[in-house]
Amino acid sequence: VQLQASGGGLVQAGGSLRLSCAASGRTFSINAIGWFSQAPGKEREFVAGISRGIGSTYYADSVKGRFTISRDNAKNTVYLQMNSLKPEDTAVYYCAADNRPLRSWPQAAYGMDYWGKGTLVTVSS
Repeated sequence: VQLQASGGGLVQAGGSLRLSCAASGRTFSINAIGWFSQAPGKEREFVAGISRGIGSTYYADSVKGRFTISRDNAKNTVYLQMNSLKPEDTAVYYCAADNRPLRSWPQAAYGMDYWGKGTLVTVSS
C-alpha cells in the first residue's frame, strides 16, 4: 500500500486547511486510514482515523469538534478538514494505514503498517 499525503501549508490561527491522503496498491488489505502529527521536538501523536468498511471515525480529544476526517472510496482518498487551527497544531502530518482497530491507534504511533511522507502544517499566531 502506498500513501500520498498533500495539502499542508501556512495558515493563520483560526484558519482552515484540508489534507488529502491518496492510497494505492493493495488497499483492500487495510482496515483503516488516518493521520498522525509530529511537532518539532515532540513524539508522534494520533490525530484521527476512519475505517474502510462502515466509515467509523475516531479522533484525538485535542481535535474533536475542530477536525473532520472523511473519505472518498471511489478515489481511494481520505481527507482531514482542519478548522479553527491553533499554533499548537503546527506539525508534520503523516498519513497512515493499518489493520488494527481504530481505538488502538493512539498507542501505535510508531507501529503502523504503512506510512506516507509527511506534509507540513504551520499555524501562525
